[in-house]
Amino acid sequence: MKWFYTVLLFLFINSIIAQELYFPPADSENWETLDPEELGWCPEKVDSLIEFVGTKNSKAFIVLVDGKIAIEAYYNGHDAESLWYWASAGKSLMAMLMGLAQEDGLLDIENPTSEYLGQGWTSCSPQEELTIKIRHQLSMASGLDDSLEAPGSTENCFNPECFECIAAPTTRWAYHNSAYRILQDVLETTSGQDKTIFTRTRLGNRIGMKGFWLNYIYYSNARDMARFGLLTLAQGNWAGDAVLSDMDYYNDMIRSSQDINPSYGYLWWLNGQPSYMLPALQISFDGSLIANAPSDMFAALGKNDQKIYVVPSQNMVVVRQGDAAGPIVSAASSFDNQLWERISDLQCLTATEEPKVSEFELFPNPARNKIRIISSQPYEQVLLYDRYGQLLRQWPNQEVIQVDDLAPGLYLVQLRGKDFILTKRLIIQP
Repeated sequence: MKWFYTVLLFLFINSIIAQELYFPPADSENWETLDPEELGWCPEKVDSLIEFVGTKNSKAFIVLVDGKIAIEAYYNGHDAESLWYWASAGKSLMAMLMGLAQEDGLLDIENPTSEYLGQGWTSCSPQEELTIKIRHQLSMASGLDDSLEAPGSTENCFNPECFECIAAPTTRWAYHNSAYRILQDVLETTSGQDKTIFTRTRLGNRIGMKGFWLNYIYYSNARDMARFGLLTLAQGNWAGDAVLSDMDYYNDMIRSSQDINPSYGYLWWLNGQPSYMLPALQISFDGSLIANAPSDMFAALGKNDQKIYVVPSQNMVVVRQGDAAGPIVSAASSFDNQLWERISDLQCLTATEEPKVSEFELFPNPARNKIRIISSQPYEQVLLYDRYGQLLRQWPNQEVIQVDDLAPGLYLVQLRGKDFILTKRLIIQP
């Protein structure tokens, strides 16, 4: 019976997503657009944003809202058909592919990696090697020594001497390319297919995403990145087609995979967490990974500022391709905050116009039984999301909401009006 209700919940969630999001046809290059002014974005701010991105060595920039293209710009001879590398943003694509392989029964992420690569793939003792599971490599917490590869190295070393155990799995977080890249070999071994073929047949053809893997790096055009971002925003659903139906895996993929670096899921970076770590550093920093970005955002981040940002609370996907926007780093960079400062300021206000709504309140918060919405501006819709951005419920301009049946934890309440969208955290007490 529990399984039955889980399936019903999955179908309900995906029906809601299908109603809210537009999906471009998988067999066509046609893609509906959305006038930024319909979103209340100021034309001069949009132009300024596009110009700013262009000054940062960019080649492509796309913003989707509700699945439609609100902004699309190309620079430096790049166009919609130009191919570019994803760098480590491809890790997040591989995370989705591993989930699909598990759903198909080809592997189990809770199994030791040696079950698929054979014993002796590391130089660890047999007992140590058996403790390393696929899940640990997805979460960058394998306990393998990342110092055996140069920081930012693109060299692939999969010999046993390149994998030495220096800690027990889950007790140490380290951004380890070789430990990630050998997962691609696991995918090919278990599927019996080249990873490009597996990507196309299992995912790409179903969402219209073209591209290919070369030397462990994925290449595609910017719209393909946007399609993948939209698929992830829609929780693995594409216009009613459940490309990924394993919601347990999806949820695990975009939430903290271990306690050491809560800003990392399964090869996805997570915003809004209490602390974060960065590649090549064994230091934890307090605060959110990208302070200027929405707290519910999760992102595929690659070297030289290859970006796929996914923001469930705003039904938004942002893609950037290009050369390094500043100092060369492997994942998060100063460009992230610079970009999101401008995206967050797109709302159009004249010198004489006051904001129609700058804030709203939930009372009480934390709550147990019900909450009251206090807003200075009429709103048309109330939406309730869980902390992972999954839409749970929605109401038309409701003022009092019953929450006594919600499990304790963090939720997001969103108000939508004619020309605004506002989101606030809600804590449900035990």
